[in-house]
Amino acid sequence: MTSSDLQRLRLYNQRLAGKRFNHPEAAVQWLGAVQAQDYAAAKWAVAQRIVDGTDAGMDRALAEGSILRTHILRPTWHFVSPSDIRWMLELTAPRVNALNAYYYRKNGLDDRAFLKSNAALTKALQGGAQLTRAELASVLQKARIIKPTDDPLRLVCIIMRAELDRVICSGARRGNQFTYALLDERVPKTLVLSRDEALCELVKRFFTSRGPATLQEFTRWSSLTAADGRAGLGMLEGQLTRIAVNTETYWASPDLPSMRKQPPRAFLLPAYDEYLLSYKAHGDAMMGLSSEHLQKVSAGAGQTILLDGKVVGTWKRTYGKNGIDITPCYFIKMTATQIRSVATAAEQYGRFADLPATLLAP
Repeated sequence: MTSSDLQRLRLYNQRLAGKRFNHPEAAVQWLGAVQAQDYAAAKWAVAQRIVDGTDAGMDRALAEGSILRTHILRPTWHFVSPSDIRWMLELTAPRVNALNAYYYRKNGLDDRAFLKSNAALTKALQGGAQLTRAELASVLQKARIIKPTDDPLRLVCIIMRAELDRVICSGARRGNQFTYALLDERVPKTLVLSRDEALCELVKRFFTSRGPATLQEFTRWSSLTAADGRAGLGMLEGQLTRIAVNTETYWASPDLPSMRKQPPRAFLLPAYDEYLLSYKAHGDAMMGLSSEHLQKVSAGAGQTILLDGKVVGTWKRTYGKNGIDITPCYFIKMTATQIRSVATAAEQYGRFADLPATLLAP
């Protein structure tokens, strides 16, 4: 298998290419979790993987609770399906709390403090209330858990811990502000998995939706240990296929698509798209880029142009009176056919935003 084959398989399994999903929850559930600290970028990331995905449709999905936004893997926000949130948090929260331990100690927060803050948040949100972060801060100040003079990180830690403790999750947005709701009121009781069952499910979900991928890439994405990853692979023996590429060992679903040559296909990836974040920094998709270009891409933090699975540039958008201008910055010399493919991707972004989008000359 070549690097080009690897990239095409990842495009297919991540559902950027091939069959797309019919609604946001199905896409999020397939991927397990989608990094979402940049809300606008995360909406576009999911919408590219669904049929006729729109910005307004993504907002509705969050408002209705068919997708949730919370801290669940690394110490950052992710979209997650309501049916997955409890078992996944049971599995991953201890690791995320371990990563946060220094900041908890720095802000004088221990288990006793979190019991008190969780109780105050539960009381304030009971009965279907959905409150903004500022309103939760007011609740915690009245309960004498935080003070206005505290480091803002203390509030961040308290709210994140309540998410990891399965007390709160995202509510509907109020204007441009995010709100929080009680998890037990927002999400009906869901299936409980044992740790081994949850580990198998997360390992299988990762390698099925992102494979071919390595064990190291799974542990980085999930925050779990290499021992956990190996144990999960061991329990899934026969359900995943092992692939050798050069000196690396990759794992993927055994249902691999045909590797026949396809016409050039471009994608306008948002910042923090799972296609780049799921794999080792500066991996196969960025092979051959100069240090200057790698810095622009920043291992997934920039808006990138993807062509046949490989990063070939960056893009930015400008909203005007008559629509959106998409300005590319190419890292390679592009053919007319390749540029037409980028223009098609720009048109898809316009449909997502419900505004005409035009690809400008670089």
